[in-house]
Order: sequence, then structure tokens, then C-alpha cells
Amino acid sequence: MKKSIITGFILLLSLFSLLGNVMAATCNIDVSLLNQDPYPAIPGDYVKVVFQIDGLENENCGDVVFGIDEGYPFYLDPGVQNPITINSGTFQKDYSSSSQQPYKLRIDENALDGENPIEISYSTSASATMIIQEFNITVEDTRADFEVSVKDYDYATNELTFEILNIEETDVQALTLEIPKQEGIEIKGANRVVVGDLDSNEYTTADFEAILPKGESDIKLNVIYTDSINVRREIQKIVSFDSSYFTDRNKDQKSTPWLLYIIIIGVIGFFIWRRIRKKKREEERKKKREMMK
Repeated sequence: MKKSIITGFILLLSLFSLLGNVMAATCNIDVSLLNQDPYPAIPGDYVKVVFQIDGLENENCGDVVFGIDEGYPFYLDPGVQNPITINSGTFQKDYSSSSQQPYKLRIDENALDGENPIEISYSTSASATMIIQEFNITVEDTRADFEVSVKDYDYATNELTFEILNIEETDVQALTLEIPKQEGIEIKGANRVVVGDLDSNEYTTADFEAILPKGESDIKLNVIYTDSINVRREIQKIVSFDSSYFTDRNKDQKSTPWLLYIIIIGVIGFFIWRRIRKKKREEERKKKREMMK
């Protein structure tokens, strides 16, 4: 009798184990990365990714727990629910067997160019085993940076010239310089100048008409450009200005030096004296010829 009970118990356990294996075998979850935006992603910025989870039509999967494994260089903002729980079997109602899960990931500013791995993990009620998958997100730093300085300023004409150098390894398009309203600087005419495309390690200039104060001051600038993935970006620059570098220069001296005036007058006087002397000699010769007659 006892032997029959033990044998029946073993058979029951085997049956439950077999059913569990069948259920686990029929629960087939598949995760894929559908999209990333932007492509490539930018260090220090955000990237939107969409994961598709297939196989959810099988109710034997039970609850599917899905999450992002945060780690360099991708992170979620605080407060974002992670992981999430998805009830399998409910997707048959709309004839869909998959779920699309979007995430907005913050990218470390020191992320390297190229393929950067991100891991996701999931488990189901049919199997307590945690499955980990790895996907690649493409990162490329398309941002540019610039050195901007005052190349020239003419107090007579109020012409202000900036020099802009592209110091990054990325080319830019439609580069624009803008002087926003600020104390101590009075702009005459347009406060925004489009200087065009600028390749890496190349420089260009932009001219404005502005009234600048004497002494030392700072000029706030907005540098606007389109990067290599056609994203319009803007950065702020503060340019130092020292009026002492642009006053009392030789090229600003509009009057002719006095020494040059003296030389010119001397030359003119010399030719006038020679002309008068020559005329007097001719008159003397004429008188002598008349006397000899």
C-alpha cells in the first residue's frame, strides 16, 4: 500500500515536471531592437529606442518581466518604470502577438564613437530563468565646437569683425553668428550673419556694425549650425574684447604725417625756384642780345 502511494506520488511529480517543461517549451519570447532615433546617437544627449517583444500571444508565458539593464554609457532618467510587467495572452484580442516598448536613454557625454552595447533582460512565469540579450546602439559625436575672437574693430566705421575656427573633426553647414541683445553693445543693422559652410580646422569671418565701449568687456554670441546628421544646433560663446588693441594704430591714422607735408612742400618749392631762375636767365640773355645789336 505504502509502495503504491509512493509510486503514485512520484508519477504525479513527474507529470507536473513534464507539464512545466511543455509549458516552458511552448513559451517562446523573442526580443528585437526596432529603431533608434537619432541615428547615430550623440554623446551627452538622448536617444530614443524601441524594443519589440514577440511571442506574447501564448498565455502559458504568464507574466513577462522586461527591463533595461542600465550601465555605461546608457541610463534612464529617475522615475522611469523599469522593469515592466506584461501579461501574456491578452494580445490576441487585437490580433497582435507582440508589444513595442519605447525608452528614452540618456547617453554619457564620454561615450565612444561606434557601436555601444546595451543589455535587456526578461523572465516569464513559465520559467524563472532570467534571459539576457545584448544590442548595439550606434554613437557618433557630430557636435562641433568653435574658437571665436574679435579680429578687428574700427571705431571710425563701427565695423566689428569676428574670426571663427572650427576646432572639431566634424564639418558644419549653414553656420550663423548672432549677437543677442545685451548691455554695453549697440548693434546697428542685422544682428545675425550667415557665413555658410565650415569644414573641420577651417576658419571664416563675420562682420557686424556695432558700437562697443572703451576698455575691456565681454560679448555674448550665439553660434548656430547644422551638423552632419542634419540637426540644427546652437551653442553660446563669450568673446573677450579689449579696446586698447584697436586704438591708435597706424592704419587708423587718417591724417598725413607732417614730415611728408614738409617734403612735398620742399619739392614743390624747389621746382618753382628752378623755374623762376630759368626764366630770369632767359630774360638776361635776351637783354644782352638786344644790347649787342
